[in-house]
Amino acid sequence: MKKVKLSLGDRSYSIFVSKGLIKNIYKHTSSFFPGKRILVVSDTTVGRLYGRQCVQELREGGMTTEIINVPVGEKSKSITQLDKIYNKLSRLKIGREDGIIALGGGVVGDLAGLAAATFLRGISLVQVPTTLLSQVDSSVGGKTAINTIYGKNLVGSFFQPKIVLCDLETMFTLREREFRNGLAEVVKHAVIRDESLFDFLEKNSSEILSRDLQSLENIVFRNCQIKADVVEVDETERGIRQILNFGHTLGHALESLYGFSKKLLHGEAVSIGMSAVAQMSFVAGFCDKADVKRLQKLLSCFK
Repeated sequence: MKKVKLSLGDRSYSIFVSKGLIKNIYKHTSSFFPGKRILVVSDTTVGRLYGRQCVQELREGGMTTEIINVPVGEKSKSITQLDKIYNKLSRLKIGREDGIIALGGGVVGDLAGLAAATFLRGISLVQVPTTLLSQVDSSVGGKTAINTIYGKNLVGSFFQPKIVLCDLETMFTLREREFRNGLAEVVKHAVIRDESLFDFLEKNSSEILSRDLQSLENIVFRNCQIKADVVEVDETERGIRQILNFGHTLGHALESLYGFSKKLLHGEAVSIGMSAVAQMSFVAGFCDKADVKRLQKLLSCFK
């Protein structure tokens, strides 16, 4: 098991990267819920795969646990789904010593995180990301949000979880397109922060695409380190954290243009954004053409 520490004073927390974390979720999370009531927020796909196991493990540990599954997809980051979670929390009589476990990808993490940040002005949140994209990026750093008709992530807050559990076994139930979707954020972190990681991605692309466990552990762990290092310096995105948005300005615009639908996934949009920004940087004289081609080649490999 690998561990990354994100240090933010009394809101510091650990990020664990390993196999079998969901199977042992009670052991890893029970101390954060002294009131012994938990709402697991998932989606209809992840809930079917891991929801029952998660709920059963928590109930066997003595936790009063219920689950709510939202529809799969970006459109669930809405006030409608948020209100359904609030209602479920109220019916479960969740108090300030209780909380939420977000079991799913980036959509679930963002939605459940905002619910935790705002219900009773803040209850405990545990992130259990189940996609590559959410393990390497969205589950770390405390960003929570929903979308509006005017754009992506316009309503949200910075709210740190108590712990992040990256269970690598969930990588093997991802569809191919969803797995490759997450690799865009991996490339992003390599470009902005770690040339050695970029080299690793180029040299081990076959192993990564075949979901070699050791390769996955290496990239998830290193990406969490990169994200944690940036967040520790600039938690609320007033300065250096903005580098994590590389490729996202155009990417978010494209997602909005496609109606936040499956026609264009987040990582696919970010890939287009990174490629375009790199090309513009070359035209403006900020990077060499060889750097642009190298980035585009790797993005194409993971497309």
